[in-house]
Amino acid sequence: MPLPTPFGVFDARAFQGDSGHFHLALVLGEVAGRTEVPTRIHSECLTGDAFASLRCDCGVQLRLALRVVAARGYGVVLYAIGQEGRGIGLVNKLRSYIEQDAGADTCDANLRLGLPVDSRGYGESAAVLRALGVASVRLLTNNPLKVEGLRAAGVTVSSTESLATTPHARNLAYLRTKEQRLGHVKPTGEVVGDDALAGTSPAIDTTQLIGAVRPRPDRPYVVLKFAQTLDGRIATSTGDARWISGEAERTISHALRAMCDAVLVGVGTVVQDDPQLTVRMVPGVSPMRVVLDSTLRVGDTARILQPDAPTLIVTTSRSRPERRARLEAHGVRLELVAPGPDGVDLASALRELRADGVQSLLVEGGAKVITSMLSAAVVDRLIVSVAPTIIGCGTDAVGPLGVTRVSDGIRLTNRAMHVLSDDVLLSWDVGIASRGLHDGHDR
Repeated sequence: MPLPTPFGVFDARAFQGDSGHFHLALVLGEVAGRTEVPTRIHSECLTGDAFASLRCDCGVQLRLALRVVAARGYGVVLYAIGQEGRGIGLVNKLRSYIEQDAGADTCDANLRLGLPVDSRGYGESAAVLRALGVASVRLLTNNPLKVEGLRAAGVTVSSTESLATTPHARNLAYLRTKEQRLGHVKPTGEVVGDDALAGTSPAIDTTQLIGAVRPRPDRPYVVLKFAQTLDGRIATSTGDARWISGEAERTISHALRAMCDAVLVGVGTVVQDDPQLTVRMVPGVSPMRVVLDSTLRVGDTARILQPDAPTLIVTTSRSRPERRARLEAHGVRLELVAPGPDGVDLASALRELRADGVQSLLVEGGAKVITSMLSAAVVDRLIVSVAPTIIGCGTDAVGPLGVTRVSDGIRLTNRAMHVLSDDVLLSWDVGIASRGLHDGHDR
């Protein structure tokens, strides 16, 4: 049966095994009699595949596998129903999550419940591949146990291809456990470094840049990121900011988005640059997009209104009710907070985000947002990329902070530095000045 998908039209074939469970084979092109057939055996994961849960990498891997097969022009994505939670079932997986929230890793959580760490078998998957006439497979997996299981069931696995995904702060520990205790091969891709983009994996682990995510009761963990020229400008005098940094650095920026629950900009950035604020350059999940906009200047054609990621606009009572209704008709969520002297009260906005469950927040600007965040002492980690370009007059990355003595400046510690092509990427923990800076607000 033809099954049209965003990745192409697959031939969907259902097979029932002796266990009573069905396997759904999505077949592209002619695979009978072929060797080295790109093949993904994907264990059912309702929470990850259907609801895009950030606790695992399953949904991203499934879409990545479909994309890989489509790019090759032939292959099989075999969806193994009945293997939820490495074979323990949906309800037990949810119970396992409770154990993980209490401190257990994904392996010990199962053991605490008296369940096996992995109870999956691959005999039925092997039978499906034989029924399809596949001679040998190039298995799309990070899991060596899956390779062993298929070979033991009679499948010729001639080679493997990694399906690493860019980690999120919420699944990082889970992915590391799979690597350290279950033998998965680099499930988080390349660790960011001078040669991070020289590897074969498109996934990038930005943990060294982002630091340890520790949200506070009244606000998320805040990572402030911007790209600037060597003379400290984030835009020219006309507002042009494309592209200050190179492609390698922009890839890192997308990996940072994939790491966080939300990405925030001010409305000035939306009006000037019309950013999309999604994850496109690495395999990962796009975060919620947050815009500070006290009077709702966001235009009806702004790309952040497109449905490829959720969007939240934080506004105030200064915005017109009819404008709010129009934006809500676009599927945008609005949150009214207290106004400040210059727009949205920053503390109120961050408090609302934390109350909504946002643990990690990537702030990408513009200059007024950057200045407000630093001024209000709400930044935990600062990441700056410096491009080998000088433009003279333009938009400064950071505006006035009220600092009159060097000793009162914001202190940066725990530095990390990487060279990405011609750009230099720097990150620090952000300390608190010896004297408090004034409270910040944004539009």
